[in-house]
Amino acid sequence: MKKYLAEFIGTAVLVLFGCGSVVVTGLADVSHMWFLAVAFAFGLSVTAMAYGIGPISGCHINPAVSLGVWAARRLPTSDLVGYIVAQVLGGIFGAALLYFLMSGKVGGYDVAAFGLGQNGWGEGFGRGFGISTAILAELIGTFVFLVVILGATGKAGATPVAGLAIGLTLVLIHIVFIPATGVSVNPARSIGPAVFVGGKALEQLWLFVVIPPIGGLLAGLLFRAKVLED
Repeated sequence: MKKYLAEFIGTAVLVLFGCGSVVVTGLADVSHMWFLAVAFAFGLSVTAMAYGIGPISGCHINPAVSLGVWAARRLPTSDLVGYIVAQVLGGIFGAALLYFLMSGKVGGYDVAAFGLGQNGWGEGFGRGFGISTAILAELIGTFVFLVVILGATGKAGATPVAGLAIGLTLVLIHIVFIPATGVSVNPARSIGPAVFVGGKALEQLWLFVVIPPIGGLLAGLLFRAKVLED
């Protein structure tokens, strides 16, 4: 149960601080510096949790990561479902905390109008990219993320700064792909805000539940086949 609790807490932290950077700072500023602030908020959340809960659960805090690690034969099948359930519940809890915090804004907070850092694509979201770009961004982003995770934590590549490398990779992915989808590469991160925002966020949620796991599995299978591992 310690592993599942760690994954619950870690995912809640990721959603609270990552998505929190979107809605709290976005109320005052939507500029190039805002994009960097959001990118680093997500990356630093992962880095912090990697050192905080990594020794307990490996700090997946992402169903796509757990599936990739499982495909690479580094996570027992008996743990896979428990990890994913804990991560999804943690994502919802983190979004609930963020919604509660934003509700304290003087004059109220219209979640339907301002959102909770949910993912999406198309007209009215980001820079208006279509579904084909959204699919490619999430597939490529998740694949690259898992390649770094599996490479940095493998027997040959494991170092004390693996958590930093993984966090900075997430920063890089956000810098490039925020305008396309807001960057998910993590079904739990997308499910949490969508539950509270509803509407279009829920309608488009399927992409962020389906595509990142495919990217994670592809990377995991390449490591399993020793294509990317010594």
